[in-house]
Amino acid sequence: MTAPHNPTTTPHHTHERLPSRLVSVTVQASAKINLYLRVGPLRSDGYHDLATVFHAVSLHDEITVEESEHLSLEICGEQAEKVPLDGDNLAVRAAMLLARRLGREPGVRIVLRKGIPVAGGMAGGSADAAATLIACAALWHAELPHDELMTLAAQLGSDVPFCVVGGTALGHGRGERLAPVLAAGPWYWVLALADGGLSTPQVYAEFDRRRASGDGELREPGDGEPLDVPAALLSALRDGDPKRLGSLLHNDLQDAAVALRPALGRVLEAGLDGGALGGIVCGSGPTCAFLVSDQDAAVDLAARLAGSGWVRAVRCATGPAAGARILARTAG
Repeated sequence: MTAPHNPTTTPHHTHERLPSRLVSVTVQASAKINLYLRVGPLRSDGYHDLATVFHAVSLHDEITVEESEHLSLEICGEQAEKVPLDGDNLAVRAAMLLARRLGREPGVRIVLRKGIPVAGGMAGGSADAAATLIACAALWHAELPHDELMTLAAQLGSDVPFCVVGGTALGHGRGERLAPVLAAGPWYWVLALADGGLSTPQVYAEFDRRRASGDGELREPGDGEPLDVPAALLSALRDGDPKRLGSLLHNDLQDAAVALRPALGRVLEAGLDGGALGGIVCGSGPTCAFLVSDQDAAVDLAARLAGSGWVRAVRCATGPAAGARILARTAG
């Protein structure tokens, strides 16, 4: 397949009354930050059990799907040339998975507009999959129950279910088992984007190596010890206390990401020295997220980081943001 490079809510898109014939649907899906990420032992299926708090932020990708005889993908936006166009792309896989479920051909033209960093640890690919599921379900008039939609999302990737619902949520299992979290907001973030991405499998492999060798403080949970999120962090979210939340941000994968990309340590130091209330590597990296008190503080820190020489670009964002949502429909 070739083509040119060019607050938590329950989705209800598939149950709306739609025009008798749609020719295109546009859906937006948000990036995510893991405010807390605890990683359990390696499972027999190659995954790790996780305890995490997902938080959607206002950086987003946009997907438009159109009726077509053949499945195709076009990509535009920042770093578009780094995104695969074939069956490795999660948007393509989402269209194919839903088409199989509906017993139809995946005849659709997908146009992807990138706004989430590529391989940046912010679930850009998962956001694309979530947006494609919602868009194709609407285009094909698929009346899927929410639970079935979430099951399909989990088959595509661990972060895809959260990208469907957005907001702030607890994640367990691989991250696909979700429970909403009350997060008084808005929360203000400064995102430091790095040159190049980091491979999630490589970061997890480094994490496993460091844990096995006893490097750092990556203790595995003991027998009977639950893999969970601190109550203090959930309380800070509920109370809308950015200073307290900033002190509680945690990512078990951060040391592994910094070991593979030492410059991230300097970025984290620069953000904290610049007044951030807390800083964290997003997921498997290399994007770094800094929590600040308000919009003015975000603008000030963004300017300092942009001039530091340690980052490729800087973005300001707020959270929690919505999950995958329909922006426009065109009827034929």
